[in-house]
Amino acid sequence: MAAKRQINVGGVKIGGGADISVQTMTNTDTADVAATLRQIHLAADLGCDLIRVSCPTPASTKALKDIVRDSPIPVIADIHFNFKRALEAIEAGAACVRINPGNTPEHGIREIVAAAKARGVAIRLGINAGSLARDILEKYGEPTVNAIVECAVLNCQKLEALDFRNFKVSVKSSDVRQSIAAYRKLSQLIDYPLHIGITEAGTLFPGTIKSAIGVGSLLADGIGDTLRVSLSGDITEEVRVGRQILKSLNLLKNAVDIVSCPTCARTLIDVVGISKALEEYCENVHKKLKISVLGCVVNGIGEARGADIGVFGFQKGVAKLFVRGKEERSMPEEEVLPAVKELIQKMEG
Repeated sequence: MAAKRQINVGGVKIGGGADISVQTMTNTDTADVAATLRQIHLAADLGCDLIRVSCPTPASTKALKDIVRDSPIPVIADIHFNFKRALEAIEAGAACVRINPGNTPEHGIREIVAAAKARGVAIRLGINAGSLARDILEKYGEPTVNAIVECAVLNCQKLEALDFRNFKVSVKSSDVRQSIAAYRKLSQLIDYPLHIGITEAGTLFPGTIKSAIGVGSLLADGIGDTLRVSLSGDITEEVRVGRQILKSLNLLKNAVDIVSCPTCARTLIDVVGISKALEEYCENVHKKLKISVLGCVVNGIGEARGADIGVFGFQKGVAKLFVRGKEERSMPEEEVLPAVKELIQKMEG
């Protein structure tokens, strides 16, 4: 179930009843401050709450100070193998460091925890099926659900033994069923915030399907406090898909939800064109609004009445406009888009 504990990552609350946050990760060379910040600003403009950057080299952690200073959202440093990069990232002002216990030495974890505790920095324990600790793999023979969950629980206990509880946990796999099962089991064993996602989900189309099934199933069960959709491609698509998953489950408070019909022979207005134009327009509109665009009167009237703004085909090339349940007027379809945009700007979310 949703985590009872709450942590604070650079001002973003995670767990304990807080809104579910959306994350992504830059794919630039982190040492290139300008390129990295461009990606961060693009993601933030789309509603991304947290951003992760990879820190594999001293040059990347040196650049992190400038990135953190100019980022509009909290920055998480992604660390693998060399724990000194985590210490440098904490010193540079990262709001959180992501470590994988499977490739971080025990003494390194102790040093990271001490530094994080001193600076009030959060930690993410990132347990991946593809990089479990050797002793766990030897015990189970392969990265099973039980192996992944046991690894997560043991590492939670290690941090607790160091008197550190300002952390969140992920147990990702590229196998959708395995990920769902691991998160469901882990949620019954710990009360720390869970970072959910399907790792290495693939390119945009298959990755979106995998993520919608995996992340959506968990969220529908009340499991998950922050999420990342992991896609091979443009990071802005990760933000779009993540926010759409939340919108589909009515878990996003500051987004426009657009309902549109699949069209058929009864369609009387350009549903596809109007809907696509509104989706593009609303990407940077952070208001809680429902807009319906339907092609005919079959479901059009009911959907329009239930939306903040509703339009449907009434005659060929003519639409009726409803505003918060009340019929306003009829208009030619070419007037629909400017009329709806004007209403969006006027309405409070």
